[in-house]
Amino acid sequence: MEAVGHLLHRIWLFFFLFWLGQGRRMAPPGFVESSCRSRIFWMKLNKLLLQGKFFQLEIYDPYSGPVLLDEQLASRCGYVLSEDVWGNPVFRASVLGCHVANEADELFSLTVNIKVSSFSSMRAAVTYTYPMYCSYASWASREIVCEENYMEVSVKTDVPAVSNDYTVAWMSALPETQNVAYQQWQLMFVSPSGRKRITVSDAVKLGYSFNNSLSRVYLRAPYHSNESDVSVVSGVTMNMITSTSMYRQRWLLLLIDTTVSCPVDGISFTNTTLTWTVPRVIPTLVVQESTFLSKSIVMGVDDQVIVNPEEMNYLLEYNETHIRITIPTGAEGGKLESSISGGVYGVTYCIDLFLEHTWTDADWQTTKYTVIKSITTPFMPQMPTVINNTAPEERLFNVALGHFLPDVSLVAITVGNVPFSLREAQHHGFKIYETPFSNGTKAFILEVSFDDPYVLREYVNRNETKYTLLVNYTLSVGLEMMLYYHSAEVECVIADIVVPEAVGSCDEENLYLTLPTFGLHQYWDLYLGNKLLNRHLALTNGYLAATNSTHLILQIPLFAGGLIYEEVSFQKIKARFDVALRKVRTMETLQMFSISCSFNSSAFIICNPDGTIMVSAQMKTVPAIDMSKTKLRDSSCKPKEYNEAHAFFKFHVTTCGTSVRFEGDHIIYENEISYEKETLPRQSIPTITRDPDYRLTVLCYYQAKETLVLGAFSRDPATSPPFGSGMMFPRSNTAAYRRVRQALNVVSRVSKDESFMEFYGPSTAILKQPMESVFLEVELKDESPSVELYLENCWVASSPDFNSNPRWNITVDGCEINGSEFAAEFCPVPVSPRVRHPPHFKRLAVRTLAQQLEQVYVHCLVAACSPTNAQPGSTCRGQCISSRERKGFPGHPSDSLQGYVLAGPVWIVAPDRR
Repeated sequence: MEAVGHLLHRIWLFFFLFWLGQGRRMAPPGFVESSCRSRIFWMKLNKLLLQGKFFQLEIYDPYSGPVLLDEQLASRCGYVLSEDVWGNPVFRASVLGCHVANEADELFSLTVNIKVSSFSSMRAAVTYTYPMYCSYASWASREIVCEENYMEVSVKTDVPAVSNDYTVAWMSALPETQNVAYQQWQLMFVSPSGRKRITVSDAVKLGYSFNNSLSRVYLRAPYHSNESDVSVVSGVTMNMITSTSMYRQRWLLLLIDTTVSCPVDGISFTNTTLTWTVPRVIPTLVVQESTFLSKSIVMGVDDQVIVNPEEMNYLLEYNETHIRITIPTGAEGGKLESSISGGVYGVTYCIDLFLEHTWTDADWQTTKYTVIKSITTPFMPQMPTVINNTAPEERLFNVALGHFLPDVSLVAITVGNVPFSLREAQHHGFKIYETPFSNGTKAFILEVSFDDPYVLREYVNRNETKYTLLVNYTLSVGLEMMLYYHSAEVECVIADIVVPEAVGSCDEENLYLTLPTFGLHQYWDLYLGNKLLNRHLALTNGYLAATNSTHLILQIPLFAGGLIYEEVSFQKIKARFDVALRKVRTMETLQMFSISCSFNSSAFIICNPDGTIMVSAQMKTVPAIDMSKTKLRDSSCKPKEYNEAHAFFKFHVTTCGTSVRFEGDHIIYENEISYEKETLPRQSIPTITRDPDYRLTVLCYYQAKETLVLGAFSRDPATSPPFGSGMMFPRSNTAAYRRVRQALNVVSRVSKDESFMEFYGPSTAILKQPMESVFLEVELKDESPSVELYLENCWVASSPDFNSNPRWNITVDGCEINGSEFAAEFCPVPVSPRVRHPPHFKRLAVRTLAQQLEQVYVHCLVAACSPTNAQPGSTCRGQCISSRERKGFPGHPSDSLQGYVLAGPVWIVAPDRR
């Protein structure tokens, strides 16, 4: 009869499969792969053939038709739907699953419908029917499967009942079995809360699945149910269900131990490995440990057994208490995936493992224990590396950004501040490509020419250029295509600049300087002392400049400004012209060009920056005079050299009766060469002389700011002001009288705040924000306590040049002016240890209202006088005089001493640049 039953079952299965083929599509080749491994169906879908479409699985029930697979059905019926490490959908099913056709516990079949649609609602879905078959006859007495979402235990029905250690407990529970219905399976759960007996149908409602086949009884349970318990075995947390399956007939009471226990953790990680630990002996499953004997321990990846783990760098080891599998991060069989966490690039590693442990003991003969585990490491940050392979000899940046996994792609770059898509970058001339590495990673290569307009250039050292490539990469990371940004800065310094060499020459009246124009004003400028030698200065000093396609030719007349006179006599003049080649950005002096020549000149006046005046006077009288008897205003100042036609004088502006006066923005020093007449003996009146009248006025003009800002003449050629301009003219005894005024000794400084206690040093940068005040203090030094200092006219300019434009007045005639760009306000000056005479100080708060200026200078013309002796209309009547009051008095020559001060530069910067 049993053979006939088997035959009828096979015939029914044939007709069932024939019916399935009617009106159903078979899966396309390569779309589905399946296998049967250790009584588990394995089915994998090819994600590439899914083409990003939606899919669902239906389990075909031979009796009720297709059933949609969901989470609840999966855990109760022994199904798992997940993905492998490559993203391919994976379906696993126990051969004891709810809808599996079972033939004598040896042949098993399961049919799955795969529904594929382009829409999430699954409308217009195409259904592929896929049958699977599994042959499994080598059942152990007890088999336990620990899947991702369920625990399953199956035992042979001829296995002895409950173990001896539980005999007392179960015998005390035997009266409970009297209530078991005839010919109906019931379950008894034992947990810390007590015993619980339920029917199979009630167990199904709680998520359990219980059934029996021809020779086996099996129980399938979800993790962490109310009837489960948690214990720790050898450091590993286990989820355990202690249960007994009961069946009663009149002459028989069958009790079967269906206890199951599965690990729920045991995973640990290092920077380079992951380790999975499972207890070797589980007390709830092995009661008599002394009889325990391991028969085999094998591991696998996906559905494949790894026969020689060491060949794949896996480590499978075990001892008396543990079984441990160690996998290097990135090992074959798993997959590294790129990810972004908190804006940081990193990777995770995932691998699907299983472990099969077969043992024997006195109670159960043979137990086959299978655990399936999908493991993913925590996020591991990986800082990308910028590799500079720049080739200076080719003038080419070659920058590699790596190492990245294959799931990272470059989508855009920004060079300088200009964004480029990859197509735009290639069209512009950038070369972008990938290079692979032996470990499976890759790098992105970017090649950019040094001469590309988006490469920054900076002149450095003496003859070198620093090329800087600023690039920001935009990358798409992982399957989620998250954007990741990484910036790189690469520099290369090469000697590709030729420093110019100047050539000098002279003729009878001029000096000439010739130098190449390459790099001029781009890398370096010419400086005369501390002034930029530009077209304006050249014209002011009387130079002639000419350029061609390659060179600049500068003609410097003998008596032009800026010359240094090394030797001066009435026989010859040795003149030198020095010009400095300075870097544009740093002002560092790179090279000095100097031309020195000797000239013959009969009459001249030279006004030196240090205040020395040299005059060669020529005799132009009839009759002739004795030039040795000429003198300056101070009769003790005689000629240094002379001959019949010339007399040579050399004196300082502070000696020999030299007077000083102001005219506009110039200081004029004046002296006079005269002749001591010989007279006849005084026998009668009037006096008789035969000598002609000889007077020669000597004038030297200096820029007021060049002298007074320094307070004293400097002897440092690099910082000294330019030469003054001089002139000589004859003058009669009846020349108009000129009032002489002396120059003031005044200084200016900028305070750090309104307290005027701490000041900026001469080499300290003064940085101010718009609307922030600049606190200026002007001090009169070395004057009588009765003298008071006044600020006549003050203005702000963007240049230190006295005559620069535009300028903005902040005080006029001693009165504050509030304009649209600047506002000024006088500050009080109290007595302090530093301020003994407050009248010698003036303080001014200047507030910047303009936004367009980057640096400013404050200029002030000042005066000092005694207010008690001031005449109407003069500055000395007070710090501020109204225009009406000033017009009400006639103008009188001022008795005040005058001067000039300059403060700055003050840098006006945005708040984020302070």
